[in-house]
Amino acid sequence: MHDLWLTLIDAMSAWHQGKLFFEHAFAIDHDALHVVVGVLAWLTIALVLRRPVTSWLPFVWCLALILWNETVDLWVEQWPEPGMQYGECAKDVILTILLPAILMISARLRPDLYRGMARQRRRR
Repeated sequence: MHDLWLTLIDAMSAWHQGKLFFEHAFAIDHDALHVVVGVLAWLTIALVLRRPVTSWLPFVWCLALILWNETVDLWVEQWPEPGMQYGECAKDVILTILLPAILMISARLRPDLYRGMARQRRRR
């Protein structure tokens, strides 16, 4: 059991280091990276599951992935002030899931917003 625990810690550390590498290699702001990755993860999950982006399933899987990622951050990073660390974690979750949530909800409530150009072209 101890070996499994050490393997889990090593995997979480490697994941965190990979994220840091990506962030610094492409000189993308940390917050902007969360917004971009959230949308890309949501769309990729929808493609893999073969579900429309209006389905709750890709959104829920994306949220689970985001929460797992932030759990790794909380585990690996140890800030001197827990309030600051938890606040940063909450901000990261919100930034990462906000745009997928807005797009999914708007597509569910007003699908005509996403089909408008196709209908106008057919009428001509």
